[in-house]
Amino acid sequence: MPADKVAKITLAFWIMKICATTLGETAGDLLSMTLNIGYALSSVLLLGFFFATLTAQLAARRFHPLLYWAVIVSTSTAGTTMSDFMDRTLGLGYMRGAAILVAGLAVVLVVWRLVEGSLSVDAIRTRRAELFYWLAILVSNTLGTALGDFLADDSGLGFLGGAALVGGAIALTAAAAYLTRIDRVLLFWIAFVLTRPFGATFGDLLTKPADHGGLGFGTIGSSLILAAILLVCLALTYRPLRTGETRA
Repeated sequence: MPADKVAKITLAFWIMKICATTLGETAGDLLSMTLNIGYALSSVLLLGFFFATLTAQLAARRFHPLLYWAVIVSTSTAGTTMSDFMDRTLGLGYMRGAAILVAGLAVVLVVWRLVEGSLSVDAIRTRRAELFYWLAILVSNTLGTALGDFLADDSGLGFLGGAALVGGAIALTAAAAYLTRIDRVLLFWIAFVLTRPFGATFGDLLTKPADHGGLGFGTIGSSLILAAILLVCLALTYRPLRTGETRA
């Protein structure tokens, strides 16, 4: 399997990742709450969407930006409803749900490392490694939703405070990548987990009404805005693919 079936880790990657995970938050809430489908059925539907996009991604022989980011969005939407199902329907609460997901992510990464001998995210050369890659992304995005909801609802920080706290942690992680010798793969997964609660709190900021500390765009309006931003970023970032230049 070619090593370039996943996106290169650049600044544009992280911008689009935040947009995609925020879109996952708002789209997941659109199904489960705005359309009143419920957390359980929404999780089933969005997991179906995830498996459909993942199947297409695994079958592809080269990197397709729209397909790759469709899988990222699908892990975010499914992660949103699965986290809500664990926290609210099952009554686990944000902290217990997050603890379970932290353990789950640790298990995925440990097994991945033992089986493949590496956790590299830019040299994925086997179908098995790609499956581990996407499973880790699904669990981390689900974990990020629980952490984001905890910061926004239970920590007392509110939407802006939660986003500011996670944003600061992301900045420290980025600084560590440039100023320290900490393993870059470890820093990648730390950043990947942190950008999900940042997206979750930012999504809540966009969708919630003003009297709840949000901007009041609602789930439909916010999802449309975020989808448009993501598509523009994709067009600008991957334009070289159409002109024969090097992929960003």
